[in-house]
Amino acid sequence: MTDLLAKFDSIRAEYDFLKGTGLSDPFGVVMERVLSPTRAIIRGRETILVGTYNYMGMTFDPDVIAAGKAAMDTFGAGSTGSRVLNGTFATHVAVEQALKDFYGTSSAIVFSTGYQANLGMVSTLAGKDDVILLDADSHASIYDGCKLGHAEVVRFRHNDAADLEKRLRRVPAGKGKLVILEGVYSMLGDVAPLRDLVAVSKAAGAMVLVDEAHAMGFFGPHGRGVYEEQGLEDQVDFVVGTFSKSVGTVGGFAVSNHPHFEILRLVCNPYRFTASLPPVVAASAEASIRKLMTATDKRARLWAASRRLHASLKGAGFRMATETPESAIIAVLMPTQEECVIMWSALLDQGIYCNLSRPPATPMGVYLLRCSLSSEHSLDDVDEITRRFVAARAATQALAA
Repeated sequence: MTDLLAKFDSIRAEYDFLKGTGLSDPFGVVMERVLSPTRAIIRGRETILVGTYNYMGMTFDPDVIAAGKAAMDTFGAGSTGSRVLNGTFATHVAVEQALKDFYGTSSAIVFSTGYQANLGMVSTLAGKDDVILLDADSHASIYDGCKLGHAEVVRFRHNDAADLEKRLRRVPAGKGKLVILEGVYSMLGDVAPLRDLVAVSKAAGAMVLVDEAHAMGFFGPHGRGVYEEQGLEDQVDFVVGTFSKSVGTVGGFAVSNHPHFEILRLVCNPYRFTASLPPVVAASAEASIRKLMTATDKRARLWAASRRLHASLKGAGFRMATETPESAIIAVLMPTQEECVIMWSALLDQGIYCNLSRPPATPMGVYLLRCSLSSEHSLDDVDEITRRFVAARAATQALAA
């Protein structure tokens, strides 16, 4: 018998070695209690959270919590069914209306996770006679959507409009074309030059899908994302997003003004062959989205904190993944995987939780300590985060001496 798990032996050996070093396991952190959008108890200690994507701090918003509690009392714990069977409750209709109001679109479809939103949209929109052109640094959910579908897949260099244009010219006449972009790329926190990328896509007759998971809430006049900030609302065909970041719950969605968008409910397998979101989640998400429509103070605080953390870490001598703070993701580049793991563990010892990121999540040879800030981080919090980064670096240097 061939052991089907044997293909992962090298990864298992690497993981076993990591756990045998006595360092903290970066992939096994347990939140024993969550105190706020910025604090949790980890290993019995109060820890500053700098790696949760809780951009707008909505997880503990009193109105969001109250909406969820009321839905639990009214509808129970779950839906037990697909949206095309018994799984559409009043809360699902309401959250889709909130999305239409937020984005100013005619249609919105909610999926059970953000991953499923990309899986469903990508695999359903482009068929066997179509071509998908996607950024090389696209999220795993986008790549998996390509695998699930039957379209030809062509990658172009990250954020390179000239390379995209060249590859679009090679697509045979008569083929349907879908260009997939992201507003903010989650590893480095860099913003896409959507204006240039969309221009070459439209010139070639392609439809465009933009994933705004890491930009919803605080990019653009209405918080709709990078595509809004760059003035592309009338040129982007489909926007995909998630509830698990700025909205503060879980779930995914797609919005569009396409006149036939609603047909996707009947043909998209990741939508129709899974149970719908629990009504408590849908209700909480609706309340959150409606509050995000007027969350200008939160946006300002998030940008202030992000700019300050980037500047202070850079000033302290850390090598940053972006030259300037482009988003709420502030990533520190580390020379090697070993140094990255040691520094991450030292940060946890200092009471800082951030994300350790490595290939294949990052580009080959790139190791990151990735911070994502919240509107609820104060500037004093940011200064304390920087102090603890400096202390953790000193501890690791002393360990290596």
